Amino acid sequence: MNERISVENLQVSHCLYQFIEQEALANLSITSEQFWQSFSKIIHELSDENKALLAHRESLQQQIDTWHLQNQGDNFDFAKYKAFLQEINYLVDEVADFTINTEHVDAELASIAGPQLVVPIMNARFALNAVNARWGSLYDALYGTDAISDEGGAEKSGQYNPVRGAKVIAFAKQFLDESIPLISGSHKDVTAYHLNGQELVVSLSNGEQSKLKEASALVGFNGSISAPKSMVFKHNGLHLELVFDSSSAIGQADPAGLSDIYLESALTTIMDCEDSVAAVDGEDKVIAYRNWLGLMQGNLTAKLNKNGQQIIRAMNQDREYQSLSGESVTLKGRSLMFVRNVGHLMTNNAILDANNNEVPEGIMDAMITSLIALHDIENQGDKTNSTQGSIYIVKPKMHGPDEVAFANKLFSRVEQALSLSPNTIKMGIMDEERRTSVNLKNCIHAAKDRVVFINTGFLDRTGDEIHTSMLAGPMERKAEIKNTPWISAYEDNNVDQGLACGFSQKAQIGKGMWPIPDQMANMISTKIGHVKAGANTAWVPSPTAATLHALHYHQVDVFSLQQQLKTRAKASLDDILTIPLAQNTNWSEAEITEELDNNVQGILGYVVRWIDQGVGCSKVPDINNVGLMEDRATLRISSQHIANWLYHGICSKAQVEQSLAKMAVIVDKQNKNDTNYQAMSENLAESIAFQAASALIFAGTKQPSGYTEPLLHQYRLAKKAQQ
Repeated sequence: MNERISVENLQVSHCLYQFIEQEALANLSITSEQFWQSFSKIIHELSDENKALLAHRESLQQQIDTWHLQNQGDNFDFAKYKAFLQEINYLVDEVADFTINTEHVDAELASIAGPQLVVPIMNARFALNAVNARWGSLYDALYGTDAISDEGGAEKSGQYNPVRGAKVIAFAKQFLDESIPLISGSHKDVTAYHLNGQELVVSLSNGEQSKLKEASALVGFNGSISAPKSMVFKHNGLHLELVFDSSSAIGQADPAGLSDIYLESALTTIMDCEDSVAAVDGEDKVIAYRNWLGLMQGNLTAKLNKNGQQIIRAMNQDREYQSLSGESVTLKGRSLMFVRNVGHLMTNNAILDANNNEVPEGIMDAMITSLIALHDIENQGDKTNSTQGSIYIVKPKMHGPDEVAFANKLFSRVEQALSLSPNTIKMGIMDEERRTSVNLKNCIHAAKDRVVFINTGFLDRTGDEIHTSMLAGPMERKAEIKNTPWISAYEDNNVDQGLACGFSQKAQIGKGMWPIPDQMANMISTKIGHVKAGANTAWVPSPTAATLHALHYHQVDVFSLQQQLKTRAKASLDDILTIPLAQNTNWSEAEITEELDNNVQGILGYVVRWIDQGVGCSKVPDINNVGLMEDRATLRISSQHIANWLYHGICSKAQVEQSLAKMAVIVDKQNKNDTNYQAMSENLAESIAFQAASALIFAGTKQPSGYTEPLLHQYRLAKKAQQ
């Protein structure tokens, strides 16, 4: 496992070297010698700059800690605090107004608004499910979730329940009335859909005929014009397809033979090498890179068992239709893919430099994921990702404009090494760190020629909020932090700055994840708020959720709304800088115990899978057994919150230890049906996962920016050494 290959002053993990030589470089224009020479040069020239940026983070944090120690409680003065942040250049002078210059951006990012998936790239099946979630059955999404209530005999059962089916169809036809309305009548009264040489005509149950209010909404059809198998329409930039099959159970019961409605759903997917994976060495990185290669070549497959049979999942083909004028119409069958690299912090032992130091993992990701993306650019086949010849990389956890500028420099160097045109690599900026939020305009400016995406991330942002102001005082209870002024200002500012910098119909302004995959009714009722906030994309936890969230983009014309939002008053920087300190810490012992148990249970439930099984993202039951999609961001906020309360004496080490022991028993019970699960509570002292969870809390104040990766990597490597 530790065998290494020496190449160009690098010591490369054998498995990674073999992967690059035999798979990643195959059939590309760049030679092995060119690749390794340029890669080594980038590593040795940029690693020190990377390290210096991290040192600057720590220097700023130390200065902030010192200031808070001297200005706690009644001594705190907000005006002085803000002036101090400007003095140390934590807050920088805002650049003059500008507009981003990004070119060659695919329509899914620029001119169409819709849902976005984030998926752990180390799981090929999940990755394929996500990339194929460009289209989803509305009937299935409604029928199989709580989006349709069980009331009135509409329960989900082993066999098809026609009462539930009727509710689904009523919901769907109401959606058709809103998205592709008829001049007169309702889709629920249609007995036949007819195509003639010019337009769609429908027959209604009252004997009359009607047409679409917007005849141009009809894009094309499949089958014969006299008996189409499907018809595809366009509304608010998104496509929807009516499928006709009078031989199916649903089609037989429908007067018009309509058997399903497919919605264009996940327009984009982030294939994640970062928060949702556990990649700690060359072996793990090869799994991630190999799946990315399969996606870029269009040949990734995964075997799975379904209903007792083994099936092979592959990437969907594009969808072909014919227009009424006889022209062929091709619609993308797959989600447009980003790859999320890691941030600037971590190193990885997959490659050692000339001084035997681990190489910055962000540099490694940038070079290797871009090399792999050449397969999409140079060898475009029938499953092309970017029709514009671009590479899309989301860069997370950057602190301020200097770090964005470094990522921009890194991408430029990679482009030169791979003989790519300048700005071929497009950047997504995660607005999830406090120093980025308060300097967002400058951060965008630092990548103004390649930025295609900004996105808020409440959990990481809250984790950084707590860590940055760790010494200022005890924080509010975790649920109450959501109600403090900075969060709404932060969310609004992301939209305000994106619009002011010209993102509308050029790039994505994104919002964060819906974390409860089993609560789709709740998602439908609340997540439209992200669209109404002016976001032209938002994260969802599953393909089904993407189909249901797509409904919101039919309800709201986001790009028209963005034009209105441009004129509103900008979010207050002072509000964003408001620290979520508890106004009253007179909590009862029961309230403190409840808060600790809630945080600790979430930490243990996530960490035990990360350390023992290498699972970086999964549906983890919370303390009330509600399944939540968890990744490292949720771990960061919970561990930092307890660390803050420990530091300020709200709770004691003994109380936390008691909660850890108690919750280990609970988490073990919650995972009792997992055959791969290793119980913690039987021997806490011997459980590496339990030790990792404890360290995240008790060493929380000392972790860089409150990040969990350093300790998780340390303990995961220890666990792998045992296996």
